[in-house]
Amino acid sequence: MWRNLIVILIIVSSCVNEKTAPVKLIGEAQGTYYSIIYYDRQQRDFQHEIDSLLDAFDQSVSLWVPGSILSKVNNNEANVKIDKYFTDNFNLSKKVAIETHGSFDFTIGPLVKAWGFGYDGNKQVDSIIIDSLLNIVGYQKIDLFKNTIIKKNRNTTIDFNAIAQGYSVDMVGIFLKENHINNFLIDIGGEVMASGDKPDGNNWRVGIEKPAKKSSDQRNLTGVIKLINQSVATSGNYRKFFEENGIRYSHIINPISGYPAQHNLLSVSIVCNNTALADAYATACMIMGLEKSIDFVEGRKDLDAFFIFSADSGVYSDYATEGFKKLIIENFD
Repeated sequence: MWRNLIVILIIVSSCVNEKTAPVKLIGEAQGTYYSIIYYDRQQRDFQHEIDSLLDAFDQSVSLWVPGSILSKVNNNEANVKIDKYFTDNFNLSKKVAIETHGSFDFTIGPLVKAWGFGYDGNKQVDSIIIDSLLNIVGYQKIDLFKNTIIKKNRNTTIDFNAIAQGYSVDMVGIFLKENHINNFLIDIGGEVMASGDKPDGNNWRVGIEKPAKKSSDQRNLTGVIKLINQSVATSGNYRKFFEENGIRYSHIINPISGYPAQHNLLSVSIVCNNTALADAYATACMIMGLEKSIDFVEGRKDLDAFFIFSADSGVYSDYATEGFKKLIIENFD
């Protein structure tokens, strides 16, 4: 399923008058929730149109829709027509995979399933199975040429789960702007985009969750940031995992080793101007670990980040880029 909620919205809005009252839409999509708030003088309700848009998106890139374009590609069906949604997600995934030297890899699905984090939750894994699966995993093993998927190994499959949810946020944002709505906040499963501001001039506020000790622990915030025409996505390893022989195994699988990532980085929040990329980079950082991720983000002018990690003493610590520090409006614990 799609990643569990990591980012928590903080909505502080007041109805100044009827014209500035927010339109609030809440629904379900992609195995998770969505929450959309926008200001529209005409008070139009776009719930039906947005639901239709998200459904059409699932028909393209969802692993859980048997007849989706993605499912057909993974099943090696002939004469599959690739649409814009699929093409965009493929090209963006390839871009991030190359930039992160394979830490982000959209062919990782067989490994995720083997470790029991797939749809059926059935874990079947040992070193022999991992070595076998690594032969079909790797973004270099698949390409898109003239609207056709080309595989070096027909058993290689595509999994857009680590980018598609962010892309769907961007997609809804484009829809709202096409309808001349420029002040909005979109949250789909914790991937968030903010545009404009509220009628009182205040910025949109987004809370970042504090890592939990147990997956069942209550959700608490570590701090609050403002978003100004930006997106934020957070990835963490503390809500979805299993324990075996005293060892915790995260759902964040390293596509290079084939094993769950093992390091002290607990969560990373990426801020940038594209939600799909924020989504993908957050996942990549969770694979790379703290030191490599800091080097990666600090070398980019288009990204800011906040990292929460476990120090040697076991106490939580954090690191924020200078750009991220400027977004903080309530102190982070």
